[in-house]
Amino acid sequence: MRRLGLLLPSLAFVLFNTQQASSYGFRNCIQIMGDPGNFKCMQRFLTSISSAVGDLPSNTTVVNASHNSIWSLPYGSFLHLPELRILQLSYNKIQNIEGGAFDNLMALEMLNLSFNCLVNVSKEVFSGLAGLTHLVLYNNHLKTIQPGTFDPLQSLWKLHLQFNLLESFDGVLLGLQNLTRLRNLNLCNNRLVSLRSEGWLPKSLSTLLLCNNSLRWMDVKGHGFLKNVKKLDLSYNKISNSSSFAAVSLRKLSTLKLMGNIIDVFQLLNVSDLRPSSLDYSGLHLHNFSQLERMCQHLRKSNFPLNLHLQSNSLRNLNDSTFSTCPPIRQLDLSRNHLKEVGCVGELFNRSVPNQLQTLTVKHNLLNRLRDCHGKTTLQELRNISFSFNRILSVSPYAFGYAPNLERLHLNINNIAYLDKRALKGLSKLRELRLDNNLLTDLYNLSFDQLTNLRTLNLRNNRISVLFPQIFHSLGMLHILDLGGNNIRRLSNRSLEGLRNLSNLYLDGNHIEHINSNVFIPVQNTLKVLDLKSNKIMYISMKQHNTPPFSFLSKVYDLKLQAQQPFGLKLIPPKLFKGLTSLRNLYLSGNKILSIAPDAFDDLKQLQYLTLADSSNGMGNLPPGVFKNLRNLTSLDLENVGIHTLTLEVFGNLSRLRFLQLGKNDLQTINSSVLENLTSLSYLDLRKCLLACTCDNIWFQEWLNNDRVQVVYLYNYTCNSGQNSSYVYSFDTRVCYQDVGKYLFMITFPILLLHILLPLLYQHTYWHLKYHLYILRAWVNSRWRREEGKHYKFDAFVSYNSTDEKWVLEHLVPSLEGGEAPVFRLCLHHRDFHPGKYIIDNIVDSIHNSRHTICVISRKYLQSEWCSMEIQLASYRLFDELKDVLIPVFLEDIPKKELSVYHRMRKVMLKKTYISWPSDPEAQKLFWAKLRLAMKGSYSEEGEVTHSFGKEGKPLLESTSKME
Repeated sequence: MRRLGLLLPSLAFVLFNTQQASSYGFRNCIQIMGDPGNFKCMQRFLTSISSAVGDLPSNTTVVNASHNSIWSLPYGSFLHLPELRILQLSYNKIQNIEGGAFDNLMALEMLNLSFNCLVNVSKEVFSGLAGLTHLVLYNNHLKTIQPGTFDPLQSLWKLHLQFNLLESFDGVLLGLQNLTRLRNLNLCNNRLVSLRSEGWLPKSLSTLLLCNNSLRWMDVKGHGFLKNVKKLDLSYNKISNSSSFAAVSLRKLSTLKLMGNIIDVFQLLNVSDLRPSSLDYSGLHLHNFSQLERMCQHLRKSNFPLNLHLQSNSLRNLNDSTFSTCPPIRQLDLSRNHLKEVGCVGELFNRSVPNQLQTLTVKHNLLNRLRDCHGKTTLQELRNISFSFNRILSVSPYAFGYAPNLERLHLNINNIAYLDKRALKGLSKLRELRLDNNLLTDLYNLSFDQLTNLRTLNLRNNRISVLFPQIFHSLGMLHILDLGGNNIRRLSNRSLEGLRNLSNLYLDGNHIEHINSNVFIPVQNTLKVLDLKSNKIMYISMKQHNTPPFSFLSKVYDLKLQAQQPFGLKLIPPKLFKGLTSLRNLYLSGNKILSIAPDAFDDLKQLQYLTLADSSNGMGNLPPGVFKNLRNLTSLDLENVGIHTLTLEVFGNLSRLRFLQLGKNDLQTINSSVLENLTSLSYLDLRKCLLACTCDNIWFQEWLNNDRVQVVYLYNYTCNSGQNSSYVYSFDTRVCYQDVGKYLFMITFPILLLHILLPLLYQHTYWHLKYHLYILRAWVNSRWRREEGKHYKFDAFVSYNSTDEKWVLEHLVPSLEGGEAPVFRLCLHHRDFHPGKYIIDNIVDSIHNSRHTICVISRKYLQSEWCSMEIQLASYRLFDELKDVLIPVFLEDIPKKELSVYHRMRKVMLKKTYISWPSDPEAQKLFWAKLRLAMKGSYSEEGEVTHSFGKEGKPLLESTSKME
């Protein structure tokens, strides 16, 4: 990554001049394509100059950092920009400029510091600016100019100091004494009250502007004070004494402006050596005929045609011979008066004197009509007339009969509602006609009948709704026709008939809903620019039922269709632009496009510029192949279109694309293959895209480190993660280079293995695990309950399956709890378990509160998990307490091979003898005897009672039962 600071330029210069792959960018500036040394850093909310220019390369020539909040220029602010020629710093908050701030700017020609907060400028501020020619300091708070302030500016020829707070003209001159090349000095809109000075104006000064001050007289140093000045503007001061002009020579003045002063112009001409033709008579209160006549008498001293400016003189009317006593007038400006009528202009001049009037300007007056001037005095030299900004309602026939050679006529910005069919008769040489911003509703086929040489016709912003056939039939030489901003709803096949040389047609801002291809047949060979912006063209289907609307416009190179009302084009159907084989610029922005046909642009093989900006209306990604034929496209604007991804199918063929704008889209990742295919790309704008700082974009971060493509505001793209501290160009990529697969394997393999084994364990050992859990629980409970020498509540706990309950209740219980002595007390599930207590707790309590556990075994018993658990719990007592408590009783004859399946029972049978229930009633007596005996000791399979002895010879199982 590049680092900011004064050391950066050397690195930036290297980056600028090495041809590697990928891109470069600047924090707060945009490089102007086509002019690599030109940078715009405007409206970036910058507070320091280093944040604007700190990362610019050393070959920078133009910097515009206007409209920011920069408040100071420290020493050496531009040391790294030795080739800078133009520096724009207007509209900031600069209050302080340190000495040496502009050091090393020997090539700087123009410096603009206007609209800042400068109060004072020290002597050292402009050091190093020996090549500066143009200095702009207007709209600051300067009160004084220190002597020698401008001495370093030896090449300066134009200085703007207007709109400051300067009060001393002498102080200004002292600062200008050494400027030997200064030609233009602007001191308008200050607080100057006097021109008294000890210094002299530079000899090179030719233009001095002192308008809008508080000057009261010409109190200059000497007679030759203004000897080199050609143009002097003293407008809007407080000069009332003409005699003060006698003390200074005005003979060399070519223009003197005194508008807004209360001065006797005729006294001025009498006491001074000013040539009458050099005076601008605007605003000198010459509002009646006698004053105009006196003015003409003075002007007659000049034998050359003159330009007469009579603006703002409150003139209300003109007589037929108002200017008859004047010398030949070449240009007459009567703007900003109160004239309601000018009549037939030729009558204003002396017929005996050849009139040379070429330009007549009557703007900003009160003209309300132009009357018929047929057969009146003609002005053969009159070429230009402007009646703009008046109140003209109607134009009569032959209104310009006095100007048969008229070439330019401006009637714009009036209230013309009626233009007579013959109003423009006789103007066969007219080349430009402006009727825009009026109230015209109808045009007739004779309105422009004789304008055979007309080149430009402007009818914009009227109320024209219909173009009747043959309206333009005589305008065979017309090149530009502007009908924008009217109420036209449709164009007929003959609307453009006769316009055989039309090159530019503007129809924007109308209500056109449908375009018929036949409309353009009359202009098919000449039309080059077609503007249909802001109409009502819309497509609701992808089907094209008629001939494509632009089929005959093979010469058009500029087509504008942006911002169709009210909801945009919506769809761009197939072959919409068929026939536009020469089109170079296509504008489709602001149309809220939902879908584009893949072949919509197939005919536009010469297209160089295409904009679809601000068309986001759910369109999403562009269809594959939509740009496949645009091999000459150099600039593509897709800002705010709703694009999610960049694909080769869309952008793969744009090998000549140089400018690509993708701002305000939903792009999170950038496809590397797309940018690699854009081999000519030099400008990429991704502002306000939601770029993600993920490993998918690691290649993009690396791509941002070279000099082929400028990425606009590269260093300001933040990650789409809610953390403003992380930037796309510098996010941490170390995790992307780790062996993630290894760690993922180490984590996922055990998890996967566990997911495989758990179902198997569940299937085969669920009850076994559950059983051992209960065993553990029972063991814990037994540790708390064990008491030495305790008395048992029951003689035996009977463990049996519910299917064997009948045998237990009918045989076992009556025989042991009743019958012959001794009588035993048995613990049965249904009778002795405590209600509300856990089953396992009831089982454990019953086994530990009984001397023996009788297990009534059958095939159903062996299949019961609960019965198996009861055996195991009893076995646990056997080995833990060394007490022979388990008495197995088999109700069925079960073979060993069946018994082996129940491994837990098999283990018990290998350690214990058991008693079998015989089917013979005689043998049952022996069974009960054996069972009674077993409840006092152990019993062998052969039927004899035995005792097991331990290592010390003591019996392990003893009969300790007591009769209840």
